[in-house]
Amino acid sequence: MNQLRLEADEASSKVEELQARVKTLEQENLQKEQEITSLQHKNNVLEGEVDKLEGLIADYKKASTDGETHATTAESLTRKVQLLEDEAEAADKALREANEKLRQTDVKAGHFERKVQALEAERDSWETKYEEMAKKYATVQKELEEFQQEIGNI
Repeated sequence: MNQLRLEADEASSKVEELQARVKTLEQENLQKEQEITSLQHKNNVLEGEVDKLEGLIADYKKASTDGETHATTAESLTRKVQLLEDEAEAADKALREANEKLRQTDVKAGHFERKVQALEAERDSWETKYEEMAKKYATVQKELEEFQQEIGNI
């Protein structure tokens, strides 16, 4: 019976020892489950951040592409502006030349107007002289006819 008691005591102590061990394992299991839950939550949060960062990367790539497009457009517009400025300078030069030619033409026109006025005055003077000479001629012709009549009467 002693031996049975000893075995019962040993079994009882072993059961207690195993119960303590089960309890410890259950606590470790609970901790591991909590750690798994925590890691799963952390993993979900990190996956969300990865998605967010991938979205930002896509946005940045699009912005970079847009920036390159804008840079190309700006370069093209800069070239167009330069061409327009060159054309404007050429047009301005042509306008200055045309204005100079117009000024010279105005000077020449003024010179010729004065010349025309002088020639018209000279013409008027010649017409006056012609009229005077025509009157003198008519008078002399009349005197000549009268003189011829007088000579013919003599």
